[in-house]
Amino acid sequence: MKYSKVEAFVFKLWSREVSEDELSEKELKVLELWEKDVIKNLEKNQILESKIKVLTGLEPYFVQSAKSPTYFRRNLYSAAAVLLLIFSLGGFFTYNFLFKPDVYVAENINKTIRLEDGSVVTLLSGAKLTVEKSFPADTRIVNLKGDAVFSVAKSKIHPFIVQADGFSTRVMGTKFKVVQNGASKTVDLYEGKVAVSSPGVAVAYLTPNQRWTNFGILRTAAVVVSKTDQKSGKKISVLKSLTFNDVSFRIIMEVLHKNYGISIKYPQEVAEKKVTADLTGSTWDENVEALAFIVGLEVQKENNTTYILKK
Repeated sequence: MKYSKVEAFVFKLWSREVSEDELSEKELKVLELWEKDVIKNLEKNQILESKIKVLTGLEPYFVQSAKSPTYFRRNLYSAAAVLLLIFSLGGFFTYNFLFKPDVYVAENINKTIRLEDGSVVTLLSGAKLTVEKSFPADTRIVNLKGDAVFSVAKSKIHPFIVQADGFSTRVMGTKFKVVQNGASKTVDLYEGKVAVSSPGVAVAYLTPNQRWTNFGILRTAAVVVSKTDQKSGKKISVLKSLTFNDVSFRIIMEVLHKNYGISIKYPQEVAEKKVTADLTGSTWDENVEALAFIVGLEVQKENNTTYILKK
């Protein structure tokens, strides 16, 4: 074909559309110029006439009786490229500007975005926000990869939902931060109220100065309250609830030791036993007693942070 560069560009662009890879700055600029040129120079009847001419010219590619299978396969990609170009002229820009979601990416620095409903999103470095063209609808939904701070415009009838990797945050109007570090997920609430849902655990309802986290473990959730210590004046975190659903005893012990400094010695035969527990006791003595009861063991306390579980 005479238009090998156009063919290569169309295939490259289309592969990015299908794979959802980010378009380069140069590709976006080419698309912008292309759109302006199409709108400027082509009327509807001209586009239709061009389609008819090109489709007529493509007939030989699809008549196998007239050409050998080898010829057909050799020219298939050229025909496909032209078809894609047709779709681009007639429908690509309609899709791109009326239906295709808006995608915002914070490359190396934070990026602030103001959505149509008045909500403000600050994407932290490396984050990506996808917003459907229908936004804002009855339910305001956005998709987040990475970390971001949300200041959501208040609405009593239109919930705002942030769909993240494996969990979601639902609000009516508030300010909160979503952090995703690999398998570890957290939601920090600054104002208002939010409901955080994750597969396998109950929905958690946060109020200001509370944090939801899964500690990087499936079917696990904790709500932590940030308070000021009256003696030292420093900020401290107090556990409000800690839920495990079908999580191995060994992993639960690791969570308690890593995040709360609680050491529990236990028989190895219960290490991989699956445990479902909702720890809401006011003291660690009560929480450890509850875990010991689930696996059929007795508790012996060595000190304030060390326990021994025995048969």
